[in-house]
Parts: sequence; structure tokens; C-alpha cells
Amino acid sequence: MPDYHFYKKGKHVVAIERQEEHETLQYLQQGYEKQFEEIRSASQQDALKRFADIRKGDRIDQRNFLAGAGEMPLIGVLTAIATYLLTKKWS
Repeated sequence: MPDYHFYKKGKHVVAIERQEEHETLQYLQQGYEKQFEEIRSASQQDALKRFADIRKGDRIDQRNFLAGAGEMPLIGVLTAIATYLLTKKWS
């Protein structure tokens, strides 16, 4: 199975086999940016599907992280208030 590299320009993504290095220069000159993912796949279509799955997972992870980052300060404040009230009650 060949290895594929990915090049992206806007929303358009192209998968290029590692052996086809001559195409790489053409895409770079057209303004495409090389992506760091490399995938071994049976076909170009399968490689593009896998790339889309990886990117979708990255977006989901980022959203989940941001959602958790927003809630953590609230949990910290509530814990501090509860600790203060319990400490005051036992004093």
C-alpha cells in the first residue's frame, strides 16, 4: 500500500502518493500547504476519507477541551465557596 501526503488550499484537499514528488512542487506553487499527516492506504479515496476522519476527530477534541476549560473555573469557585462555608460552620 502506498503512503499519501496531503496538501490543502482553503477547503480543497489533495492526496498525493509519496512516489509522485513531481506533483508536490506544482501544488505548492499553486498555494497549497502541506499537511503533516501521512497515511498508508490502498487508494487515494480511502486516504482522503481517513484524512477527513482524523480532522473531524481533531475538531471534536478541540470543542470538548474548550467546553471543559469553560466549566473548570466555575467548579473551582464553587469548591472554594463550599470549603469556606464548611470551615465557617465548624469553627
